[in-house]
Amino acid sequence: QVQLVESGGGLVQAGGSLRLSCAASGRTASIYSMGWFRQAPEKEREFVALITWFGGSTHYADSVKGRFTTSRDNAKNTVYLQMNSLKPEDTAVYYCAADRGGPSVSSNAYDYWGQGTQVTVSS
Repeated sequence: QVQLVESGGGLVQAGGSLRLSCAASGRTASIYSMGWFRQAPEKEREFVALITWFGGSTHYADSVKGRFTTSRDNAKNTVYLQMNSLKPEDTAVYYCAADRGGPSVSSNAYDYWGQGTQVTVSS
């Protein structure tokens, strides 16, 4: 089993920045990639970004390219999502997820999920 604990969400004005973190514990050696997803009320969960654990390769949704950056600290078993130039449409609950195989942009491919952290961007 893998446990994921997220932190860093909050309220920010449009144009501001937030950094989310996701700390992994348990059977972390089984993780191939880490993904970030978000979900607004009554909307489907959508892909935001991913990073492979060892290679560090990244992929981003078109909606966040140039604004969001994901990174990882292998020694701390932690991944980060730096969010800059935030827009009101970025408002959602953000989830980190761990995938034993991949990488994938599909939420169905991920095996473990964090508890989610709320990000609210005011106009």
